[in-house]
Amino acid sequence: MATYLVDRDLAGISMDGLAAAQQAAISTSANFREAGTDVTYLHSVFEPASGHCMCFFEAGDADTVARVNDEAQLPYQRVAEVLDLNP
Repeated sequence: MATYLVDRDLAGISMDGLAAAQQAAISTSANFREAGTDVTYLHSVFEPASGHCMCFFEAGDADTVARVNDEAQLPYQRVAEVLDLNP
């Protein structure tokens, strides 16, 4: 399993909209897992001033992460494998 960054531009989103987007990522990932696809939403970082949002997932490949976000109807610019360097 690898960690993937989903890069989003959510300029103008309300806090309620942001919470709904996060819930969509969580629940869609859970639905994929229940169907046998190994993917987990980890967390997100949001910069309110610019609307830049970065969401982190754990999965076997980038295509799975893209499919989760497509199914959840969440906009994104890219999905990239990253190294999560938390202490």
